[in-house]
Amino acid sequence: MLKTALKPRWIAGLVFALVLSGVFVLLSQWQLSRSTQHEPPAPSSIEEVKPLVDVLKPGEFFHGSVSDQMVSATGSYDPDKQVLVEGRLYNNQKGYWIVTAFAVKDAPKLSGVAASPQTWIPVARGWVADASQADPPPSGTITLTGRLIPSEAPVPNVDAGPGRASAVSTAELINDWEVSSYPGFIAATSEMADGVAVPASDTMKALNIPAQPPAEQVNWLNLFYAVEWVVFAGFSIFIWWRLVKDDYRRDLEEDEDDEFDAENGTVTTASTEPTSPEQEQKVQQ
Repeated sequence: MLKTALKPRWIAGLVFALVLSGVFVLLSQWQLSRSTQHEPPAPSSIEEVKPLVDVLKPGEFFHGSVSDQMVSATGSYDPDKQVLVEGRLYNNQKGYWIVTAFAVKDAPKLSGVAASPQTWIPVARGWVADASQADPPPSGTITLTGRLIPSEAPVPNVDAGPGRASAVSTAELINDWEVSSYPGFIAATSEMADGVAVPASDTMKALNIPAQPPAEQVNWLNLFYAVEWVVFAGFSIFIWWRLVKDDYRRDLEEDEDDEFDAENGTVTTASTEPTSPEQEQKVQQ
């Protein structure tokens, strides 16, 4: 069969099949790149700082449209309501987040037996490498700016210990602090007291958490087309192989016919003139 495949026409056919397969593979890659698309950005920019009291209401569900929104809030910290969340990375180094309760000025108050007179929100103030480096929050009226982030899920079956928390979980913190809270927390980027920026600590690093990348959506139709083009690429090679195989079988049949004629003493001649039965009989004699 190799001899048949090395015929000039089948070598040319193989080159054509390989080029065609390459085109199909490129089309498959193009469809694959289009199968994963990012969700379009929200109409309003999340980097625009908005008042917390206008973006999110306490007691409501945390909507995905306000996630990662830059917000500002005015109020005061409670130094007695501060925890450390371990296992947080900063430049690939593990450390702690300092999370402090922040009483939000002009925030709506929740009603109910367990509701507190003031509405609070946890604020991740910064990162420290060692628990002993955690400083108390600034006192007085503070105006802070930061990124609004949905509450984390608490780590099950983990007792972080006194003054610690397994995660920045609103549900876990409000039980310890016994306060009413927003359904999320703020990763602070700046703090101001009486219009003056609070100086940064030498040991505490600002978080500066960027917005999460937009979610990806899979276009199943494009993914199907990508697989389809790969099948076409393989099919083009298969067609070439099948044509070569058919030609090889025809060569075998012709060889068998030639051997049969030689064994029976039959000579086959080619003539462009029609022959009569009598002429054929003379030839055979």
